[in-house]
Amino acid sequence: MARLPWLLVAALLAGCASYHARPLPDQAGARRVADLDAPAPPRWLPAHRFDPSDGLDVTEVATLAVANDPDLRTQRDALGIARAQAFAAGLLPDPQFDASMDFPRHGGAGLTNAFGLGLSADVTALLLRSSRVAAARQQARQVNLDLLWAEWQTVAQARLLFDQVQALRAKQTALDAEQTALAPLDQRVQAALRAGNLTHDQASAGLNALSDVRQQLADNALALHQADSDLHHLLGLAPEAPLDLVGPAYDTMPTTKQIDAALAALPQRRPDLLALQAGYAAQEASLRGAIRAQFPAITLGANTARDTSAVYTNGVSLGITLPLFDRNRGNIAIETATREQLRDDYRSRLLAAHGDIRHLQADLATLDARLATLTDHARSLDAGRSAAEGAFARGDLDWPTYLSLRGNALAADLALIDLHQQRGTDAIALEALLGNTALASNSDDRKAATP
Repeated sequence: MARLPWLLVAALLAGCASYHARPLPDQAGARRVADLDAPAPPRWLPAHRFDPSDGLDVTEVATLAVANDPDLRTQRDALGIARAQAFAAGLLPDPQFDASMDFPRHGGAGLTNAFGLGLSADVTALLLRSSRVAAARQQARQVNLDLLWAEWQTVAQARLLFDQVQALRAKQTALDAEQTALAPLDQRVQAALRAGNLTHDQASAGLNALSDVRQQLADNALALHQADSDLHHLLGLAPEAPLDLVGPAYDTMPTTKQIDAALAALPQRRPDLLALQAGYAAQEASLRGAIRAQFPAITLGANTARDTSAVYTNGVSLGITLPLFDRNRGNIAIETATREQLRDDYRSRLLAAHGDIRHLQADLATLDARLATLTDHARSLDAGRSAAEGAFARGDLDWPTYLSLRGNALAADLALIDLHQQRGTDAIALEALLGNTALASNSDDRKAATP
């Protein structure tokens, strides 16, 4: 018995958490792709061999983005918080222990020090536990699904940036070639102008041709710097880290039948809609808890005491809150209004999803038709440019006509690159909205999709 208090103290201390320092990182990002966290491809992405030694294709870039995107890391931390809150909601309330001592102010025969001991528990907290746990679990599920949706969007963003960088690099190559081709002609025009064989009005087309290409090169380089910087950030790479992109851009086009089937299953498939459903279920549980909380709060306890006459007593205590004024009506009204807001939010999101998908479907049909005609047009102009180069070299073609043919061909080439990128952007967006990115079922939420 003498050791019992010490054993009790030791048991309580053994269950306490301890503090461990965790310093902040001092590095902005990985300096090489090899320094990134090794990605474990999500099961909802197609199986793909990961080998960065020969460059990164679009699937490898998407896989790295899911594993290393700094924003996704923050959201995964939020998921840990939500799971901890669900754990806390299921814990039983600690009982309350009360102790008191009374000392007689005047001595007398038979008087002694009095004491009182009591142990009580909040019964209402036990009655509300099921609603509290149900709400917390649904909230954790909502955060879980929001994270999955964010991962899908990250995959789409990685594909878009890969496409954008590759398109800008292709435009840079075309503009570099045009600048090289125009440099000798520009020198001839400058020489003719200095010799007085051309007026400034006559030479303006030749003078502006190379200048326009250089301006386009500068504008394209700025856009390329921004896209490259965004891709580095998405992958968790330092700005100076080399990034070798290889292979074609991501491109897909589901059939009308596939789109219709995906639309019909959208509420059971898209993580953002499933997350809203989980949030609504959590709110239903919160409303049930608020309705239960309108009934009187009950506290039960047991006590023992000794008075100054050394008389021992045992007893029980009961505390009941009288529901005369509050009756939790304010919280019930708040939870009811919140549930209605979530219901309308879900309906609005579902309507917007259908509208966006049909919009992109129509856009892709238009872009496909435009691509077919522009491809033929660009090929014709490219053939004309090749023929014009030979004719100009032989002296059979004047330089203003030659510049006009080259300018038209270059404009068509650049427009074709932009159109391919626009189609890729819409196709990637459509796939993300349809939920075709995920190959695994959502029946167990994102358990199978956690990187």
